Order: sequence, then structure tokens, then C-alpha cells
Amino acid sequence: MKLFCLPYAGSSATVYMKWKKYLHHSIQLIPIELAGRGKRIVEPLYTDIEEAVNDIYEKIQDELEDTPYAFFGHSMGSLLAFECIHKIRSQKKRMPETIFFSGKKPPHKKMDKIYHVLPNAEFIKEILEMGGTPKEIVEHKELLQIFIPILKADFRIVETYDYKEKGEVFDCDIVAMNGKQDNLTTDMGEWNKYTSGEFRIYNFDGDHFFIHDHLETVVNLINQELIIRRC
Repeated sequence: MKLFCLPYAGSSATVYMKWKKYLHHSIQLIPIELAGRGKRIVEPLYTDIEEAVNDIYEKIQDELEDTPYAFFGHSMGSLLAFECIHKIRSQKKRMPETIFFSGKKPPHKKMDKIYHVLPNAEFIKEILEMGGTPKEIVEHKELLQIFIPILKADFRIVETYDYKEKGEVFDCDIVAMNGKQDNLTTDMGEWNKYTSGEFRIYNFDGDHFFIHDHLETVVNLINQELIIRRC
């Protein structure tokens, strides 16, 4: 079983590397590196969701047919996963066994607030309140100059995303994960409208970045969904 993991805004594929320690030995972790960060730091940032999805699909299309696979996305990663799976279906490729949507309200729900247009100082203040951003980045001016454009570009593609009803639902299972104290996510239960398969929702103590605070629990839940439940 392959597990494609899509990162949240401002992050890179490395945020999932700690998962290897806890993932079941039969699950192959495949963190997706997005343009403009990590090993792809010199590449231009995406201008919209469609551009990001086309890029992700190009990178993974050859890995979709040989074994079963699943998607995990947190926050922005959930939206990218949602649209990427529609792209996969439109290309008549093998569909995933399970999709994990974490820390992101369903795509038909609009954002409550727009962040990417804020002045840099106010923008960073809002981001710090969400949690998940290392303070050493904020306190290091050179790192901050690199980090802000990436983060704002990511927020822009999410906040300018135009949801369009596609009329079809997925036939794979959907698992939603949510932080109980996360003010950015509402109506997580409405992810169930996107599947004709099984739907399950798990709530964790914590804010938007509960996946870090409960890393081992989150990964064990993924093991349960992908391996134990299918035995």
C-alpha cells in the first residue's frame, strides 16, 4: 500500500518523515514535494490550485497502477488531494482505497477569513496564532524572507479556490480528522457527501496542528484504516 502525503501551507515533504517510525511495514510512505520548497526550492510557486494539481499528477501518475494506494492531506493538502483525485479519475487511472482529509473543512465551504492579502506583520501574527510555525523562523529575518512568500502563495491558492460541483462521488472510503479546538475547521462531517463508500471521522484534542501533537496516534489510526480494517 502506497501512502501519498500532501503538505499543509508553507511546509514541505519533510513534515511527514517522522511518520516512518510508526507506519506499518507494508505501507510505503510517499511524501509529495511541492514546487518552490525543499528540493524544489528554485522552482516557481503555484499561481492556482489547478497548476498545483497538474504538477502533482505529473509526478505520481506512473505510480498509481501497480499497487493499492491512499492519500493523506492536511489543511491545504486536503484540498490538493481532493482535486488531485478528481484529476486521477478524469484520466481513468486506478482510484485510491482511502482518502484522509485532515484539518480542512469540505471544499464547498468557503473560507471564513482571507489571510494572503494582509500586510506581512499582521499575516505572521495570524499564522503564529494558528500554531505549527516554528518561532525560530519568525525570529530569523533571512528565513522569514524566504518563508513569507511561500506561505502567502499557498494561502492565496487556497483562498482563491473556486469550488465547482463535479456531480460524482468517490467510491473509496473517506476518513476525516479534526482538532477539537481548531477554529479553522467546521462541518467536517460534510466530507461524507463525497463518497459512496464508508465515512469515518476522528476528533483529537488540540488545535489546527493536532497531527504534530498526536503524531503516533494519528499514524496508528492510518495503520488501522489501511491494514487492520482490511485484514
